[in-house]
Amino acid sequence: MPRTALRRDPLSREAVLRAAVAVADERGLEALSMRHLAERLGVVPMALYKHVADKEDLIDGMIEILLADLPRPAADRRPQWREAVVASIAAVRRLHGDHPWLRRALETRTLRTPAVLGHMEHLSSLFLAGGFSADLTHHLMHLLGNRIWGFSPELFNEAPGRAAPRRSTAAIPDPGDYPGILAIATDARARRPDATGCDEDFEFDFALGVILDAAERLRRGRWSSPH
Repeated sequence: MPRTALRRDPLSREAVLRAAVAVADERGLEALSMRHLAERLGVVPMALYKHVADKEDLIDGMIEILLADLPRPAADRRPQWREAVVASIAAVRRLHGDHPWLRRALETRTLRTPAVLGHMEHLSSLFLAGGFSADLTHHLMHLLGNRIWGFSPELFNEAPGRAAPRRSTAAIPDPGDYPGILAIATDARARRPDATGCDEDFEFDFALGVILDAAERLRRGRWSSPH
């Protein structure tokens, strides 16, 4: 008997979204389709459209589900703002370990849903409660950028599991032409000889720490942007 004949409990938007998260965790975001999702839920594909408008609405909802479950650390006193900000961003970063598709989903979003705005509001409120002006908080949120979603804005990184692109001989760079990069790579290899690449967790924490250190100095100096 097909699974579509076995479902008895009523379908809901939350059930659809949580099932979609499970499918994306198993197969990846690209493999997520209404057909696969309907099979998982034991319904016909058309039944899904009572709860999600299309795949974009589905992905927006999947992100909503994950963000809605995040803890919201509070900063009751001014010195606590930094710990609360770091804890809030770390909570989002941990989601990427369980849901590798999440970064790609976030990078392709154009709609600021209530859960997205809620996370931005939470971080903004922590800065304001910590004594930051609205002006400085505005520019600090821009500076943090993608990092409030738990990842750094890196370019030219190889996608995991993807074969290296084929290049002509002329396109292969000579390391000797890039002595600065070579010196950095040599030093990094000496420090971490068994590593296959940069320590992304360290790099993320380092960048976030530098930004927050600078933010505190600006706050103390009563920085403001020009009119």
